[in-house]
Amino acid sequence: MLAARLSRVKPSPTLAVTAKAAELKAAGKDVIGLGAGEPDFDTPEHVKQAAIEAIKRGETKYTPVAGTPALRKAISEKFKRENRLEYAPGQIVAGCGAKQVIFNALLATLNAGDEVIIPAPYWVSYPDMVLFAEGTPVTVPCAEADGFKLKPEALEKAITKKTKWLILNSPCNPTGAAYSEAELKALAAVLLKHPQVWVLADDIYEHLVYDGFTFATIAQAEPKLYARTLTVNGVSKAYAMTGWRIGYAGGPKALITAIADIQSQSTSNPCSISQAASVAALNGPQDFLQDWKKSFAARRDLVVNALNQVPGIRCQVPEGAFYVFPSLKGLLGKKTPGGKTIAGCNDFCDYLLDEALVAVVAGSAFGMGGYFRISYATSEKALTEAMARIKKACSALA
Repeated sequence: MLAARLSRVKPSPTLAVTAKAAELKAAGKDVIGLGAGEPDFDTPEHVKQAAIEAIKRGETKYTPVAGTPALRKAISEKFKRENRLEYAPGQIVAGCGAKQVIFNALLATLNAGDEVIIPAPYWVSYPDMVLFAEGTPVTVPCAEADGFKLKPEALEKAITKKTKWLILNSPCNPTGAAYSEAELKALAAVLLKHPQVWVLADDIYEHLVYDGFTFATIAQAEPKLYARTLTVNGVSKAYAMTGWRIGYAGGPKALITAIADIQSQSTSNPCSISQAASVAALNGPQDFLQDWKKSFAARRDLVVNALNQVPGIRCQVPEGAFYVFPSLKGLLGKKTPGGKTIAGCNDFCDYLLDEALVAVVAGSAFGMGGYFRISYATSEKALTEAMARIKKACSALA
């Protein structure tokens, strides 16, 4: 009864962890959920007010599929102002989240057997999106010793005649690793030798970088790649607007038109009210971002410092996003108080949820076993308690 294409995809592991934690909470368990990639801040007041005013003005009808002229203009100005990228409004599409834009881009471009290079650890949805579009995901492991970043020589080795895309997520989910402009230029030097390879730059965590790190996107770092780069972003993470579902992309007009054509036969336009709110987010005051970044940086430091005090766990300091990706390799082979062996990261994450009531996501979900992901987009109080529980649970292993 069900289509064969469904065998190529699986449910999102991060959403599954969040759902399980919610079930335990509903059953009265004091679960601390560190699985969801969602800021705990409220959407800024001026953004909410813009949505209310749009409703009052009657902006509740269909809009152009790719977004209202006002939103595409705001996105165009954002790209120019913040990234030194010139995208005309006709080179921009807005969708129901960056996730939809990426999905549509792959669906619009991949033929059966086309390869997509995906640095690992990766966001859980990339390989499944590629598979759904009949492409072949080619994962390239990026070692902890290299800061979980793709190296030019590894990229060169992964490229074949069938390679159509490189997906580059910076700052990265799940590691928080971010590529400097120099690192992007080094990757670009490889890509310039292979004109058939396009770049999908997923910049959704652009504004969440710390310790003076300067964000750059690859078409900005190497303008020669502009004509074969799709620059993807959105309002979800930076503006705490995950539920508003607005993502967007700038790129070559033919590709943007193809993405919009697919969207026209699925969801049509993104929510008109959310579009009005997103205009306010992009055009309005940005000063609150500095306060949010200070809070996120403090939370990051709290988590990293606490985890590095737990024997068997090792955690790098990430440059951006709101995740850490610690190693648990020092705990492998140990036994729980109930006699179960921690044979891998899934065992460890199940143990934390069952015994410590802390929900985290196994590294295997992101293409790299022996690690786990923590989202620190929650209160310092909750994080402090969660770290204490993790330390106690790890101490109980023998």
